[in-house]
Amino acid sequence: SFTMLQLAQATATVVNNGVKFRPRLVIGTQDPVSHAVQPVPPEAPQPLGYKPEHIDIVKRAMVGVVQGGTSAQVFAGAAYESGGKTGTAQAVTIGQKEKYNASKLEEHQRDHSLYIAFAPAQDPKIALAMVVENAGFGAVAAAPIARRIFDYWLLGQVPTTDDLEAVRRGQAGRPSGTPRNAEAAWPPAVTLPSAAASAAVKSKAAAS
Repeated sequence: SFTMLQLAQATATVVNNGVKFRPRLVIGTQDPVSHAVQPVPPEAPQPLGYKPEHIDIVKRAMVGVVQGGTSAQVFAGAAYESGGKTGTAQAVTIGQKEKYNASKLEEHQRDHSLYIAFAPAQDPKIALAMVVENAGFGAVAAAPIARRIFDYWLLGQVPTTDDLEAVRRGQAGRPSGTPRNAEAAWPPAVTLPSAAASAAVKSKAAAS
């Protein structure tokens, strides 16, 4: 009933203090002959009227998840503070009197692993949402991927080959080994004609 983009936008809206930015892929179109760029103006941000005290409760709770909750082990030792929330979505219905046992289910019947997050906590620059299908608990599969995305985006660090393999197997927690420096900075620099550049508006926390 929802997509990862919707969850990422919802997360970004919360950490932008209740101001909603519409996601977009195009900031301008270019004429194939003249190469002139015609900016595509972004929609105006939409304040949703959330009470600041309610927003603060949600953000502090999400930081608590990383500091001492379900994703604390995954983000241990991080050079930044983040907020997050693990989740699990059922692929099939389990009866109230039945106990979930992944080993007794076909892979396509197993729960999905979910995680939403933002960072840095005090000045958010990125918000994300992800699902790892049929991978189980959110802290086991989705949160470790989020940690490595944040490390790359905020610190320019690339995981080791062994660490990435552990993530692929669903056996990773905090990053292992000595990370490499990214060969290219992220997000990449975008060069636009001044007219297009002036029309490009980026939200405080980018939904990714």
